[in-house]
Amino acid sequence: MTDLEAEHAALLQFLYACPAGLVEFSAAGAIGMVNPAAMGVLLPIAGRPFIINLFDVMDGCAPELRNMIQQFHLPQGTVCDGHRIVTGRGERSPVLACNIVKLTENRYIATLSDVTAQVARERRLKQAEIWFASLLDGVDDVAVLSLDANGCIDAVTPSAMRQTGFSEAELLGRPFEWFDRPDRASAMPLPGEAIAVARRDGWYLHEGWHALADGGRYWCQRLIAVRDEAAGIAAGYTLVIRAVARQGRDTADLRRMLTLDHLTGASNRAHFFETAERQLVRTLRDGGSLALVVLDVDHFKRVNDEHGHAAGDMVLREVARRCEAELRPEDIFARLGGEEFVVLLPGTALMEASAVAERLRLSLAREPIDAGGVELCITASFGCSSLVREPAASLAGLLAAADSALYRAKGAGRDRVELAHANQAAA
Repeated sequence: MTDLEAEHAALLQFLYACPAGLVEFSAAGAIGMVNPAAMGVLLPIAGRPFIINLFDVMDGCAPELRNMIQQFHLPQGTVCDGHRIVTGRGERSPVLACNIVKLTENRYIATLSDVTAQVARERRLKQAEIWFASLLDGVDDVAVLSLDANGCIDAVTPSAMRQTGFSEAELLGRPFEWFDRPDRASAMPLPGEAIAVARRDGWYLHEGWHALADGGRYWCQRLIAVRDEAAGIAAGYTLVIRAVARQGRDTADLRRMLTLDHLTGASNRAHFFETAERQLVRTLRDGGSLALVVLDVDHFKRVNDEHGHAAGDMVLREVARRCEAELRPEDIFARLGGEEFVVLLPGTALMEASAVAERLRLSLAREPIDAGGVELCITASFGCSSLVREPAASLAGLLAAADSALYRAKGAGRDRVELAHANQAAA
């Protein structure tokens, strides 16, 4: 064996023994080489035994990778470093860290590593870091209130009245979210979400605008901690409010970066599944209804093939814009991947969800979409499902029922709304 052959064999041995996933691929995503670690990561995502194109495999969970490659115009260099990819459809879905390096005009290397545990630690540490940093950075005052099991104020301290200007009579009995004063740049948690997370994790931290008695508002950090717990049920909570100086880039800005789809501005899949799981638990606990609508842009591959991915991106952005314009503030509209979107509808029954889906369908079909000077007539197919109360009720079941209805809509000619059968919903 020559020195060159020995060096080549050693390199291959290193690549295949490397604990990190390594993928060599072209600008179009065609895979040239993949090591066993990468195969172990990609096969569960692909759901099939053979993979030939990285973009096709990742399109359902990381459609942005294709755009990153297309928008990187340097002859070589780092395309992304530690880009996070949520691979599943659940709050605790595996998370990958992806690094992509451009070697030549048509040759790229990607590394993939599982960072699920690291992400969980980072989230908790970041919240703790923000909280304790406030002790030293711009703290004006601290207020303490007591909340009952439903999140309503049942006792206040003088510090709370001093900080907010409200009297004890004005505070008692109010849900603490009543004092939220968000704007478009600083969204607050959905009603009940903070209590649900505190009940699950023992505490919840948030930063945002809080009302003052004189009609103004101030920026604060709020910690909700479980106070008493018996037989696994929280009897009450302690709410601690710290008035702090708002930074140029606050936690709400960072949260939007982590929760929105980079292309369309809709919620991303990770944020959708996290929020939907919490909403499902809340609905099952407190009663009420919950529905879900899945939509898929009809013949979207034809748009990309005939007009290019730039036109396809414009179509997806406009689809998201039109749909969100038809929804309520409490509805969650998200991009699941590719041309597939989903809408979570709290407090909505199946027939009401059908009416919402029909409204979205009409908003897309009513007039063509301008895709870079080309007028494209775009339609979408819709599947609707609603929550059925039973021990096995789950978000996965709700999605599966909506997906099944979506496939029937496509099979029946597309550009239509279909409803899940009664025995499918959330089964």
